[in-house]
Amino acid sequence: MGAKAFRRAGRRSKAALPVVIRRAHARDAKRLTRLVRGSSAYEGPFAAMVDGYRVGPDYIEAHRVFVAVEGVEGVEAGAGAGAGAGAGGEGEGYGYGDGRGDGHDADGGAGGGVVLGFYALVVESAELDLMFVADAAQGRGIGRLLIEHMKGEARSAGLDAVRIVSHPPSEGFYRSVGALRTGTLAAAPPVVMWDRPELTLPVTERADGGTSTG
Repeated sequence: MGAKAFRRAGRRSKAALPVVIRRAHARDAKRLTRLVRGSSAYEGPFAAMVDGYRVGPDYIEAHRVFVAVEGVEGVEAGAGAGAGAGAGGEGEGYGYGDGRGDGHDADGGAGGGVVLGFYALVVESAELDLMFVADAAQGRGIGRLLIEHMKGEARSAGLDAVRIVSHPPSEGFYRSVGALRTGTLAAAPPVVMWDRPELTLPVTERADGGTSTG
């Protein structure tokens, strides 16, 4: 088999691997930090928001942080619980972002596999604080998969809706999954130099299986 054919076969094999969502572990901290800091959604003028940002083990253990992982056997999607605060404190989530690379560690990290993305839900303030999807996973529906999982977590915590302070370029994504624009959060220099859209995502289910919009 030629090199090109081998690479194509490898891509097909990788695409066939299962994707599960599991509770993040403290040992995932370095991988999630790299995903945040390497986000191409935060290049240029947005870089200050993630410069030096760290997803620490204490953050992961204290909050509902979940990761989408590819290539892990024997892990059930939707397992676990926990919530979080974003850079700059609670209520300043980054929104939907992209991480360079595939998030894979040589040691496989906690539970192994390739981290495709993650989210953090703050139950106390009913807010989606962090959500990032790796560049290599773009176009595969990972963001929507994470949103659906997050909505289930929010419902289990007794929430009717979740607040989102979005990265400006990501507002369209959140609107596409049902979030409604409710206002604007003013810039907070020197870290955040621009206004950000504030949205609310309903999470309660209607009798017909849809999501209530209030």
